[in-house]
Amino acid sequence: MEEGQKLYYTIGEVSQLLSENTSLVRFWSDTFSSFIKPVRNKKGNRLFTAKDVENFKLIHHFVKDLGMTLDGAKLRMKQNATGEDKRLEVIGRLKQIRAKLLAVTDENDETPDDEFDILTDLEDGEEEN
Repeated sequence: MEEGQKLYYTIGEVSQLLSENTSLVRFWSDTFSSFIKPVRNKKGNRLFTAKDVENFKLIHHFVKDLGMTLDGAKLRMKQNATGEDKRLEVIGRLKQIRAKLLAVTDENDETPDDEFDILTDLEDGEEEN
């Protein structure tokens, strides 16, 4: 298990991760019951595993990002039963890389004047020789 990863997630935590309503998470849990298998605590609340959360993310990507129907998303999930479709994982990593690159770009945008001054000083010094 990865560091910081929980054993179980509540429906509220899953809804926050997806930025969706708990009612939608509950609906998807019922609709995609062959892929999402929550356990229930003594109160009867659904608790989702990390694998369930990954499946929710896939469903979210298929339905919300790609505009698939629920039946289309189910079919895609069945075709991806072996976990070969890593596109969602790749997209997440690319988003992280993009954010890091933007942060580096922002840092560099603050320093060009200083770099220009240093270059100008060096050029001026070379002309004096």
